Formats: sequence, C-alpha cells, structure tokens
Amino acid sequence: LLWWCSTDSRLKEPELFQNVSEGLRRLYRTKLFPLEDAYRFHDFHSPALEDADFDNKPMVLLVGQYSTGKTTFIRHLMEQDFPGMRIGPEPTTDSFIAVMHGDQDGVIPGNALVVDPKKPFRKLNAFGNAFLNRFMCAQLPNPVLESISIIDTPGILSGEKQRISRGYDFAAVLEWFAERVDRIILLFDAHKLDISDEFSEVIRALKNHEDKMRVVLNKADQISTQQLMRVYGALMWSLGKIINTPEVVRVYIGSFWAQPLLVPDNRKLFEAEEQDLFVDIQSLPRNAALRKLNDLIKRARLAKVHAYIISSLKKEMPSMFGKDSKKKELISNLGEIYHKIEKEHQISPGDFPNLAKMQELLNGQDFSKFVALKPKLLESVEDMLANDIARLMALVRQEETNAPSQTVQGGAFEGTKSGPFGHGYGEGAGEGIDELEWVVGRDKPTYDEIFYTLSPINGKVSGAAAKKEMVKSKLPNTVLGKIWKLADVDKDGLLDDEEFALANHLIKVKLEGHELPPTLPDHLVPPSKRGTDSPE
Repeated sequence: LLWWCSTDSRLKEPELFQNVSEGLRRLYRTKLFPLEDAYRFHDFHSPALEDADFDNKPMVLLVGQYSTGKTTFIRHLMEQDFPGMRIGPEPTTDSFIAVMHGDQDGVIPGNALVVDPKKPFRKLNAFGNAFLNRFMCAQLPNPVLESISIIDTPGILSGEKQRISRGYDFAAVLEWFAERVDRIILLFDAHKLDISDEFSEVIRALKNHEDKMRVVLNKADQISTQQLMRVYGALMWSLGKIINTPEVVRVYIGSFWAQPLLVPDNRKLFEAEEQDLFVDIQSLPRNAALRKLNDLIKRARLAKVHAYIISSLKKEMPSMFGKDSKKKELISNLGEIYHKIEKEHQISPGDFPNLAKMQELLNGQDFSKFVALKPKLLESVEDMLANDIARLMALVRQEETNAPSQTVQGGAFEGTKSGPFGHGYGEGAGEGIDELEWVVGRDKPTYDEIFYTLSPINGKVSGAAAKKEMVKSKLPNTVLGKIWKLADVDKDGLLDDEEFALANHLIKVKLEGHELPPTLPDHLVPPSKRGTDSPE
C-alpha cells in the first residue's frame, strides 16, 4: 500500500530531467505510451517509439524520381563515396540506404539492422522481408556524418507495373521515415518535371510533415535562364496541386555536384541557393531536440483524438447481437463521429486522422476488443502537454545555450567557409578587402564635390547638413542611422571628407542590395583614421 501511495504522490510532483532526450523518453514511456497501448494506436498510426528514436542524430531523408541526383547529392555533401553507392541514368538505387557514421567502411544488411537496439530502425521489421532485403546501412568515418545521418531512397518510378512489383508499401515506409527524420528533401530534375502517380502518392503520404519539407531543383545548370524561369514556374504549379498548404514550399535551385557548370550564367544564384541550403542543413543538430519535442506533441495530440474515436466506437457497440451490422454502420458514419468528438472535446479538425484511411483500418479490427474511455490515461497526457513539455522547452533552450557550436562540419560544408571562395566574398561591404588602396578612394572625387557644397566648417560637416544629403538616397532612417554610426569613425558627431565619402560608399552598398556590416571592416576605415584607436 505504501508503495502505491508513494508512486501516486510522485505523479503529482514535477518531473526532473537530466537532459532533453532522457526527459522525452521518460515522458513517452510513463505518460503517452500507456494511452497508445490501451487504444491500439500502434495498429492504426505508427509503431511505438524506441529508446534509439530519442537518442539518434538528426536524419535527412532524400526523396525523388530516379536519376534526379539523390545519391550524387549525398556524395557531394560528404565529398566521399559510401559503401553500396551506385550512380547512373537508369534507376540504380533500388534500396533504402541509411548512410551513418562508423569507425570503418561497411554495410549492415536490413535484417541485422532491425535487431540492433542502438539504431532507430527496429520497428521497420513490420514491413516484412520484401522491404528488409531492400534496406541497408552504409557506415563510414566521415565528419559530416558525425552530426547527421542521411537516408537515400529508391528512385520513384513512373510506371504502374514497376510500382506494384516492389513487394512492400513504399509510401508507408516513407511515411514511417518522415515521422522520424528532421528534414525531408524532395529532389527534382530540371529536365524532367513530370510528377508520376507514385511520386504524387508519396508526397501525399508526407502530409502533416510539410514543415520538414524542402525542395531542390537539381541540374539547373543544364538549361538557360529563360528556360529555368519556366521550369521553376511549372514546378511550383505542380507542387501547388499536391501540397495543400497556404505557405509556399522553399525551393533551392542549383547543381549539386562537384562538376563544372554547363551554363554558367546563373552561377551567383546557384551559389546563394547552395549556401542557404547548407545553412538549413547545418542548423539541424542545433534544432534536433526541439524537433523531437515537436514530434512528440504531434503524436500526443493524435493519440488523444484516437482514444476518443476508439472509445466512442466501443460505446456505440451492442453487447450481444448485431455486432457486424453495427460495425459497418459505425464505419460508414465515422465522419459524424469525428464531428461529435470535435464539438464535445473542442478539438481542432486538423488533429483528426485521415477519414478514408481510418475507415479502411477499422474494417480489419474487432470492435468488441476496444476499450471504453479511461479518463486517468487522458489526464496523464493532458498533464504532460500542459506542464512537462513547458519544463522541457526551458531545458531545450538551456542545452542550446550551453552548446551553441552544434553545426554540421566537414565535406562540402567546409568549402565555402573562408577565403576568396566564401559566399559574398569581395562583394558589398567586402569589396576592396584585398586591395592596398582604400576602396572608397575610387569615387571620393565625386563625393568631395558634394561635400564642399555643404559648407564644411574646419573641414567637417554637421549632422544636419549631412542628413539633408543622405536622405536623398530614399533609404529609411533606421538604415541611414546605422550608416552614420559606421561612417562617424571618430565619434565626434561630425563628418570630415573621408567619413562623408565612406557614408556615401555604404549608401551605395545598401542600394545595390547588400547588407551593412555590424561593425566597420578594417579595409573600409579611412586612411587617416588607421592605427589610431577611435574614442568610444
């Protein structure tokens, strides 16, 4: 009796966690799993989560039709071949390959992979041998894989015949991965944009994970700028018909491999796009804990709704006769049951599972084995969502502050870090960084003419006089204020001829669409102010 009391009182106390992944694991095991288990959540939606699901590195899932450059994209990121890699214009990758970090190169086949408790793939066992024979893990020592894992998938086929011959539910496997990965990258080839039936089905299966989705329009260097604009428009139009979200999905355009560009006209665009994509991928380790937290909340909301649906069906079932006819009636009226639950428990319609899919799954279930509503289990999940998750959020922020340098390193991510090939090097405020002469000096004669029309006193113009000239740029005051702060190097509230020329140079930088630097770079400091510490 004492043991029960102590357990019960312990439930009321706030949970204390060492770290986020341990906290998530404990919350799932003690509060969410009992609800899922009671209402057969795992038969309907998603297998139970394993310990490895909470500890694993962020994963990136690559999806696309065959020959869109998925495997080449992975090779480009890692700058290294991986075991089991095959590249070619025909459908080459016919397996799911989890590319992960390991001390030695090697391949682990699917059947061995799903019994390894350290890997987050144990529940893939449910997809059977046809799938496991087409699943493997490629391990290799690579710095990129120290912080992320990458899942390469078979090329999506356009023919109905090949699709049927897969022998396993391809869309369901992708949905399983989508639930557990941190980023889903859909690859398209600029030459063949047609979205086949299987690809449409796959994208629809990824519904509810639009926040993880990014689109890459690959091989864009093989067409001219005019064709690229048309292809981009056509891609957005096609995606708009399949991805039903009001937000526009982010599309990165480029040529993601280490070969020379065929049509170099859009080089700058491709560089900027690649940089943006790299930044997005590099942020994954930092946001991994937050993503797992977000996915657990999503799962808990669905588990709650599922419990209401199952218990409602149980309540409606007769205890003796006419069970079969009542089951058929309840399945066909499932939409009304959804509506009733929505009203009764104030649940958003977006939280409900897909109606047609749920009806299909219910057909194979024995309703008499369903259980009635257990308020205690639901209260436990409500408490988790209302209190424990908030405490974990604070812990996430704390972990982020203590480990701010969690980014993906190595491979292609190192190529553009520093030196003259860094993104934006020698442009905007960085122009003239390698030159001996002061870069502002080139246009200084023009700026001097304006300077002397402002009637300088003792070689300096006042703030009011400079303002009259600077506002002619039509830039907002917030920007001009920042330019003033950067240009007034000696902080005396006045501008001499060099400082005035610098202010005009920075205005030009901003008008050309570049960002202003947070502090004045050394190469922009006027020659007469160099070597002297400016008064703070």
